[in-house]
Amino acid sequence: MNSELDLLQPYPFEKLRALFAGAPVQTSQAPINLSIGEPKHPTPPFIKKALADGLEGLAVYPPTLGSPALRESIAGWIERRYGIGRPDPATQVLPVNGSREALFAFAQAVIDRRGKPWVLCPNPFYQIYEGAALLSGARPWFVNAVAEAGYRQDYGAVPEPVLRATQLAYVCSPGNPTGRVMSIEEWRELFELSDRFGFVIASDECYSEIHFDEARPPLGALAAASRLGRDYSRLVVFSSLSKRSNVPGMRSGFVAGDAAILARFLLYRTYQGGAMSPAVQAASVAAWDDEAHVVENRRLYAAKFDSALPLVRGPLGGYRPDGGFYLWLRTPIPDVEFARRLHAECNVDVLPGSFLARTGEGINPGANRIRIALVAPHDECVEGVRRMAEFAAKL
Repeated sequence: MNSELDLLQPYPFEKLRALFAGAPVQTSQAPINLSIGEPKHPTPPFIKKALADGLEGLAVYPPTLGSPALRESIAGWIERRYGIGRPDPATQVLPVNGSREALFAFAQAVIDRRGKPWVLCPNPFYQIYEGAALLSGARPWFVNAVAEAGYRQDYGAVPEPVLRATQLAYVCSPGNPTGRVMSIEEWRELFELSDRFGFVIASDECYSEIHFDEARPPLGALAAASRLGRDYSRLVVFSSLSKRSNVPGMRSGFVAGDAAILARFLLYRTYQGGAMSPAVQAASVAAWDDEAHVVENRRLYAAKFDSALPLVRGPLGGYRPDGGFYLWLRTPIPDVEFARRLHAECNVDVLPGSFLARTGEGINPGANRIRIALVAPHDECVEGVRRMAEFAAKL
C-alpha cells in the first residue's frame, strides 16, 4: 500500500463520530445537525428536468474535456458574473466532477516530487488540501487566519526557505469556515509571491455565490487578476454547482484559468478517468445559464442569518460572514468539550474548530471555535442555534 496514506488524519466527521460515541443524549429534544455543510434547499425543478432529458447521453462515453456546450456555458457565466473577458472555452475551461475531486487531483498533476516541495494551505482549512499535498509527495505549510487579524491569511509569516520550495498554494475565498473574502490587496500580495517564487495558485471559490449583498458579490481570483492588469499565468480557479444550485449529488464543477496548466491537468485527468456524465453536463448547462434560482437561494440563507445572528452575537461572538453559509463562533470552554456537551445535553451537533485546523506557528486557529452550517430548514437552524446560545450562556 502507498505509505503516504499513513500521513492522512481522520476526516473531521470521523473525529466527530468518535467524539460522540458512547456519549448518550440526555434530553428528549429532537436531534438537530448543524455540523455538515451539505446544502439542503430543494434542487430547482428545471435542473432535474434537464438531467432527465439528458439521459440518452448515457449510451456514449463522455470526453474528459466535456461538451462544447458546457464549456461555452461556463465561460459565459464567468464573463457575466465577474465582468471580465470571456475565457477561451477550448483552452481555459475544464468541467470536473465537483470541486472536491478536482482540488485533490490538481496537486497530483502539479507537484514535482523531486526535492522536498511545500504546499501552502489556509489554516483553518478544508482537509482535502492537506490530503492532496501529502499524497502528492509534498508537505503542507499552514498559513494562519486568526480573528485578531480579521481572518486575513498571514503570508508574511511564511519563511522564505519555505516559499522558495513552494510549488502550490491553495486559497479559499469566501473562506471555509471563516466566510472571509480576500481583498484586491491580498490578491496583489499573493500574485507577487507567485511571480517571485513561481508557485501555482489554486483558488477554491465554491462558496462564491452565497453572499448577502447583491450589489457587491465576492471578488474572484480571475477578476482580481484582470483588475490588476495580469493574465492568468500560474492561476487556476475551482467552482461548483453544489452550493450555488443545491445539487451536491450531481458532482459538477469546473476549473478555469492558465491554459498551459489546464492542458497538463487535462492530460492527467484523461488517465484518471474523470469524465462527467453527459446527463449531468446537460443539467449543468441549464444551471449555469440561470441566475434566478441562485438569487432565491441566497435569500433563504440570508433569512437564516437574520434570525440566528441575534441569538449568538453575545454569548458566542457571532458575525455575518462575507460569504458562505457558516457561523464561525468562539466557545467559552474548549471547543471539543463544548461540542461533546452540546450533543449530550441539547441534542445539537456542531463541528469543533480545532478539527478544521492544525497547529502552526505555535497556535491552532480553530481552538475554542465551532463551525455551524446553516443548511437545514429555517426553523430547524434557528431552534438549534437557540439551544446552543442558551447552553453557552450557562457556562
